[in-house]
Amino acid sequence: MPHVPRSASQPEMTTLFASVQQHFQGVIVPLWQGPGWNADMALPYEALDAGHQPLPPQRYRAMACARQLYLFASLIGQVPGAEERGAALFRSLQRHFHDAEHGGWFYSIDPQGAPLDQRKDLYTHAFILFACAHYWEKVREPLVESVLNAALEVIARRFSTGDGLYEASLDRDWSSLGSGPLQNPLMHLAEAFLATLSVREDIAVERGLIELCTALQKRFIDTQHGVLMEKPLGAVDNWFEPGHQFEWYYLLESSALLRGSKLHASLERAFAFTEQLGVDQSSGAVQAMLDLGPDGGSRDATQRIWAQAEYLRALTLRPHSEAAVLRQLRALQEHFLHAGGWHECRDAHGAVSRRDMPSTTPYHLATCYSGLADYLR
Repeated sequence: MPHVPRSASQPEMTTLFASVQQHFQGVIVPLWQGPGWNADMALPYEALDAGHQPLPPQRYRAMACARQLYLFASLIGQVPGAEERGAALFRSLQRHFHDAEHGGWFYSIDPQGAPLDQRKDLYTHAFILFACAHYWEKVREPLVESVLNAALEVIARRFSTGDGLYEASLDRDWSSLGSGPLQNPLMHLAEAFLATLSVREDIAVERGLIELCTALQKRFIDTQHGVLMEKPLGAVDNWFEPGHQFEWYYLLESSALLRGSKLHASLERAFAFTEQLGVDQSSGAVQAMLDLGPDGGSRDATQRIWAQAEYLRALTLRPHSEAAVLRQLRALQEHFLHAGGWHECRDAHGAVSRRDMPSTTPYHLATCYSGLADYLR
């Protein structure tokens, strides 16, 4: 990982980071230990309102359960009750979402716990793999590793298209829905493969990760700018998202296996271009969606907290970035964190446009703060 020189701004950054970490463990995490937790279902509610009341549940998603499993696994040894909550989430993942008939995991269940959307999507399976890798690292229970292995097996056998890429979505019985590969699920699969490799040696996973990145370079990278498109090249109505560019950059730059790959070189080349088009340098706001081409520009200027977090995390791996890291950490605290939790979205003019707090967002803050902790170390 690149060496980061210390400077006069280091004490300020250390103090600021301590403040946002305290806010995370003292305000945000307790929301999901208390009002955000449905004890009857042993699942997190999908979202809380600004007054910390659960929004009336329409569904519970396996992906949200997995993200919270990662969250509490990451807090074992730091936050009281984290290990017990991790164990409950792991049991719920299997009890509520596992498809005993066809294998894999359902997308969602209804408020009473019956299967709702029974399709199998790569995004969900990637997060189950990601969460189980982190949870297994902490508890080393054989059952957790067996679920990790089951997720790897079903991803390789069911989702793989044989060319390094994977279908985004399949029907309950694994029949095709014609989805084809999409960037976002593939990114989280790469993240899950990296998490697996961080906890054990696995030649098949290593090979799958390299083949995935090779195929993404070929099928998703815009040759002019190096940005990673959301759909394969040539797809109708394509676009790219700055938040995903920064998220990919962090994954590639932080991996000794992937650093130096062609995909890494593309994202490295595209970094300044993405900043120029997608980040307001005065406020630090990251836009949601951008178009390429002759009429290129903003498609959606919404400012989402997850994209802010991913830009901040990516900056920790950039050379000579201390001023930018400090600026973005300030921007995250000032514009998105508040005494009762966080603002999920601001509109193009900076006004708060979503007041609910989804159970999936703490995952982004946890990974961001982990990157910041590494940077300051």
